Amino acid sequence: MSTKAKKQGLPAGRQVAIFDIDGTIFRSSVLIALTDELIARKIFPAQATKEFERDHTRWLDRQGDYERYIKSVVETYMRYIKGVEYSKLADVAESMALKHRDRTYRFTRELIVELKRKGYYLLAISQSPKTVLDFICRRYGFDKVYGRIYELGPQNKFTGNILDLHLIANKANVVKRAVEKENLTLKGSVAVGDTEDDVPMLELVERAIAFNPNQKLYKHAKRMGWEIVVERKDVIYKL
Repeated sequence: MSTKAKKQGLPAGRQVAIFDIDGTIFRSSVLIALTDELIARKIFPAQATKEFERDHTRWLDRQGDYERYIKSVVETYMRYIKGVEYSKLADVAESMALKHRDRTYRFTRELIVELKRKGYYLLAISQSPKTVLDFICRRYGFDKVYGRIYELGPQNKFTGNILDLHLIANKANVVKRAVEKENLTLKGSVAVGDTEDDVPMLELVERAIAFNPNQKLYKHAKRMGWEIVVERKDVIYKL
């Protein structure tokens, strides 16, 4: 039992369900959608698009991989977020979350409803900025959200640095920390991920779901006997 539980006299062990957000609930990348919106509103310069345009085109043409494209977008975001006021980002994040509120996968959306009904504690862990994740996850009833926290400097402007990156980068450690702090149990636990970066998290739970997995996660999930689910158009496949 956690220290918090002991102090409050709470019974130990609320069941937990852990979700990656990008590509598992949100049908795209939160960071890509956010960066596009920041460019459209001229908070980021128009030239920012050119910095990831080539990798985007190569991915669309299946000549490059998605990981390279995402890395380019992350680099662009980190370069131009420096000096932006927090209030401006928060306004864009709230607007973007509203705009994309229904652009989710049916499988995970229904799974969330089912788990909430059963009393599960919903935990979101993502490498996207926490500011926008808070707006998105609030709609689906998540109890706790972990994401990248960007440092604020003088005049409440972003410095371009990320706080405690080593902590958020390791999803398994984030889960362990949340289990201790929030009085949770991994008995009957569920987790959903879509890339090999989610493997350490998936290995902790009793029901691991590889949802729309990339090749590396697919192969690992097959070896481990995990659930593999693919949603395409209006069909959900269980492999």
